[in-house]
Amino acid sequence: MTKQLMKKQDIHKRSDSKQRIIVESVSPQVDGGLFPIKRIVGDRVVVQADIFTEGYNYIMAQLLYRRASEQNWHRVPMRFLENDRWEGAFRIEHLETYYYTIQAWVDHFKTWQKSLIKKVEQVEDIRTDLQIGLEYLDKVVSHKKDKSATHIKGFIKDIRQQTNIAEAARLALSDKLLSLLRQYPDDDTFMTYQKILSVNVERPKAAFSAWYEFFPRSCGVNGAHGTFKECEVLLPEIARMGFDVIYLPPIHPIGYTKRKGKNNSPKATEWDPGSPWAIGNKEGGHKSVHPQLGTLEDFLHFVHVTNHLGMEMAMDLTFQCSLDHPYVKKYPQWFKCRPDGSFQYLEDLPQKYEDVLPFNFDTDDWSNLWLELKSIVIFWIKHGVKIFRVDSPHTKPFVFWEWLIAEVKKDYPEVLFLSADFTRPKVMQQLAKLGFSQSYTYFTWRTTKWEISQYLNELTQAPLRDYYRPNFWPNTPDILSFHLQQGGRPTFIARLVLAATLSSNYGIYGPAFELCVSAALEGKEEYYNSEKYEIKVWDRHQAGHLKDLIGQINKIRRENSALQATWNVRFCDVDNVNLIAYYKANEDLSNVILVVVNLDSFHIQSGWVRIPLNKLGINFDQPYKMSDLITSEEYLWQGEWNYVELNPYTLPVHIFRIQKL
Repeated sequence: MTKQLMKKQDIHKRSDSKQRIIVESVSPQVDGGLFPIKRIVGDRVVVQADIFTEGYNYIMAQLLYRRASEQNWHRVPMRFLENDRWEGAFRIEHLETYYYTIQAWVDHFKTWQKSLIKKVEQVEDIRTDLQIGLEYLDKVVSHKKDKSATHIKGFIKDIRQQTNIAEAARLALSDKLLSLLRQYPDDDTFMTYQKILSVNVERPKAAFSAWYEFFPRSCGVNGAHGTFKECEVLLPEIARMGFDVIYLPPIHPIGYTKRKGKNNSPKATEWDPGSPWAIGNKEGGHKSVHPQLGTLEDFLHFVHVTNHLGMEMAMDLTFQCSLDHPYVKKYPQWFKCRPDGSFQYLEDLPQKYEDVLPFNFDTDDWSNLWLELKSIVIFWIKHGVKIFRVDSPHTKPFVFWEWLIAEVKKDYPEVLFLSADFTRPKVMQQLAKLGFSQSYTYFTWRTTKWEISQYLNELTQAPLRDYYRPNFWPNTPDILSFHLQQGGRPTFIARLVLAATLSSNYGIYGPAFELCVSAALEGKEEYYNSEKYEIKVWDRHQAGHLKDLIGQINKIRRENSALQATWNVRFCDVDNVNLIAYYKANEDLSNVILVVVNLDSFHIQSGWVRIPLNKLGINFDQPYKMSDLITSEEYLWQGEWNYVELNPYTLPVHIFRIQKL
């Protein structure tokens, strides 16, 4: 646009005095403020921004924040860092949405004071400058009658009456005068950041949890179908192992039509129980429990016992149906009909799930479908469920999840949603932005030191750090990774420790993991004789189980606050590619944990680990104690580089607590 064509109103807009202050590069924010950042109750939100203006004017800035239920803003002074970067912070204290923005303005009096100081230092005549300052003070307080204004008027009088120029300058440069005057910022130069940013606040469980998954139908005696009452017998043992979330696969009636048999066989026998993810038959659908598991009252008692033991129940939320689900007859418009008159079953080629029908979100009756799916969530919330593991959310519209999660959290802000999908990175990230509390990750397939460190650096730095909460699972009923198939017990131990200490949220498909089950379908990352398609009889006390070690790891997590966050992981230099080392520390460095893992499941590995003493507040000539929290052994280390050796057949990991002496 040429100057000749520039509109008059554009000139006025550009010359607006409020545009004198530039506020940009505000962090944290997600996609330019399109989505909220995520925090939990108790978190401190640190906000930074580039704030500057022309010339040498002195700037003041403040961080504004409030809860959604509040009308007025709380104001926190921001501090100058360097290179026009400013910082302020506030604490999340309530389970509700928070908002924040920034205000900045030119501090004319401080700018004047800076100029006056230079002239005093250069022994210049400052009488005219003093007069300029006094005129400014007169203008600010001329019509004000509060206590601060009265004090300022007293300063004005004393400066005017002072015959000693040096003493007048001392009064004019008083910090007390500046502090009083800052109660009346210059409205003419006020600049408020053009965006009001938001914080999605959730309860602490969203950021720190340990999940244990098991199939309730495998809790029966001698291979009989288990019940909720029989499951209750297992709960104290899981609680002793230190888990705080019990996750059950779908507990609803299972379809008969095209039921899958053993190892996902398309032909089932009359004894095959079917896949729990083929939900619904004549006995009910998503709001019913499988009759062989018990009644709804039995489920409520199971939830009660779980809570009494200090754990929570996580329900599988799977929005799909068997061909026998009551929805199919009642709402056929919710499913896609093929030209031959049959319904389109679920496909994820090369996988075919002939026993499952996906919902058709393109239906003209989509609004009723959405409301019904929401009613399923509300039904189980009212029956004591506050956590949902959502199966394959990437196959449903993003706009649906954004609506559903927002609708639920309006009345039930304590409810958490785990996004259980291993799909494309951008899709997984979008679901997290839309409100999922936690997310599955690619940790399952990150095995080398380079892969693990690069992936954690990606997850723990902006932008992902502000909206993507990882939940690390070394195995699931769907996935038995090749390294677990091949590495034996040492690999299971190494993957357990990596998952539990790298991420503050982690989970295991319990019986199979604690017993180091590695039998897989040939050439596939799938369990042989998968529990998804049959009732298993587990001997949880067989030799070689990991229950005691798992309990010890979870105890270490609970007792060390440094392990209760994911974002604080930092990797250490090690001179052996088969050893990975990283540390975590809390804010005041009162709790520092170093983890060293041998990634080679077959050979002893040794090397030198570099501890960043300067970052941990330890003097280079000062010995420090290394307490192994698994073996209870203690060592004295000194200097940055120290030697470690790990035998995978005894224990392939160290979890040290670092303590200054």
